[in-house]
Amino acid sequence: MASSTAIQVPRDLKRSLDRMKISKRETYADVIERLVEDTLELSEETKRDIQRSLEDHKAGRYQTHEEVGRELGLWRRTR
Repeated sequence: MASSTAIQVPRDLKRSLDRMKISKRETYADVIERLVEDTLELSEETKRDIQRSLEDHKAGRYQTHEEVGRELGLWRRTR
């Protein structure tokens, strides 16, 4: 049996981990292991690009699919 330890995480991070669960029965250890696995496979350039994208999103520098569709003339306003 593998040993375990308790860690403290901010509530907002816990909520993020909750949203990442594939099922309600999935453990936080499973979610974290999946995230670590995914990160190990990424190049340093990709990791930097992802970090920049997260910062852009947090700062509100993004467009929704709907906005892009309208800009390209693919969608019409329905309201």
